[in-house]
Amino acid sequence: MALRADDLIDRRRLRRKLTFWRVAALVVAAAGLIAFSTWIYGDDFTGTAVDHIAKVKIEGTITEDEELIKRLETIRQSSKVKAVILSIDSPGGTTVGGESIYEEVRKLAADKPVVAQVGTLAASAGYMIATATDHIVARQSSIVGSIGVLIQYPDVSGLMDKLGIKLEEVKSSPLKASPSPFKPTNDDERAMVRKLILDSYDWFVGIVAERRKMSHEQALALADGSIFTGRQAVTNKLIDAVGGETEAIDWLATKGVDAKLKVVEWKNTEARGGFLFSKAMAKTIGSALGLPDYGGDVIHELGADRLFLDGLVSVWHP
Repeated sequence: MALRADDLIDRRRLRRKLTFWRVAALVVAAAGLIAFSTWIYGDDFTGTAVDHIAKVKIEGTITEDEELIKRLETIRQSSKVKAVILSIDSPGGTTVGGESIYEEVRKLAADKPVVAQVGTLAASAGYMIATATDHIVARQSSIVGSIGVLIQYPDVSGLMDKLGIKLEEVKSSPLKASPSPFKPTNDDERAMVRKLILDSYDWFVGIVAERRKMSHEQALALADGSIFTGRQAVTNKLIDAVGGETEAIDWLATKGVDAKLKVVEWKNTEARGGFLFSKAMAKTIGSALGLPDYGGDVIHELGADRLFLDGLVSVWHP
């Protein structure tokens, strides 16, 4: 009986030791997973779990961006986000793309303080998005403005004549599929396009007047396509102050936001813009031009994705 009792005690001790080491192993594994995730994701993993100021970068050519809109909606619904900094560095893009993001930022600004921080450039649709915030700061040498809308299309009819190529078409009405790059544009076609442009232009100017607290005439005087430095933009009331992230946070503090809160970037977790506006498309172009694999990245960075913008565009240089 004594041996059996000793065996029972030893087994219990062994079980306790095994339980301890199993728990310890789980704790170590969990700690390792957290450390690995923090290394991979950085602040995105740990920072968003506590009160913070969210930072969203809007860079490059602007198009309708479902991922960005969903991200802004998630930020709006997050109780841990106390304010938002939109970091804008964009020459613009499609007018519809700017409109869709503008509307989402206005929804966000209705619930949380939102400030725009302009980097090198916030032109056209980029500036449109900036006006959706309640305060805009830019560097003294930042470029701001280019308020307007345009459509550009090539005329290759002269080249076709030289090559002996003739276009035949049957249309339901004279303005169908106009303007066309395969023939010179006539007065009726130009008039139709101009009506289209002026309607969107009037809407854009109205946004600037409303958001920047100007009269329509004041906004119209600045909306001739001109670009301005940050210093000029302050004078013209297109922005509120000269500065960077520090000045943006200082303004948020005036809205009751703790200036000591950490700024955490909410990054894009998906491939942005689909194939036509992706590096994959840029690499395809690079391959067609006989460039090496990294040539696609160069093309993307140089803005060749803007070649594929369709419809009305609000952009500094299409």
